Amino acid sequence: MKFDRTDVAILRALQLDAHTKAADLAESLGLSLSPFYRRIRMLEEAGVINQYVTLLDQEKAGFPVNAYVSVAIEKKSEARLAAFERAIANLDEVMECYLMTGAFDYMLRVVAADIAGIERFVMTRLTKVDGVRDIHTSVALRRVEYKTALPLRIRDE
Repeated sequence: MKFDRTDVAILRALQLDAHTKAADLAESLGLSLSPFYRRIRMLEEAGVINQYVTLLDQEKAGFPVNAYVSVAIEKKSEARLAAFERAIANLDEVMECYLMTGAFDYMLRVVAADIAGIERFVMTRLTKVDGVRDIHTSVALRRVEYKTALPLRIRDE
């Protein structure tokens, strides 16, 4: 979807602080509330805005460890990949899961309170998922950069 200046301004502001008061944001954009809410509704209906969340500080919430876990699936089939994806969706420690190209089929970002938590996750949960053939885990030493805001662009006029 391509965005005009107003869309980009609204989306940038909401990505930085979804708690911003609508009246304040509308006023800063030179809009009255009705057109502002129409824009928001249009962006929601288009699926550009799909939810509003509160981001927690991962360390302060008790999950300072990030591990990136590559998973290879044996005897790949559409059904086996779908079964793996369903199983992963039920594991709370998995924050992200991507189907990949290359030597491994999936890349997971897993959080834990400590390294032992990562070990427990891999050994007692992930290895029990049907079809898992190989697992490679890398533990992040520290977060260098983390963004939640997408780099929006204004459409060509």
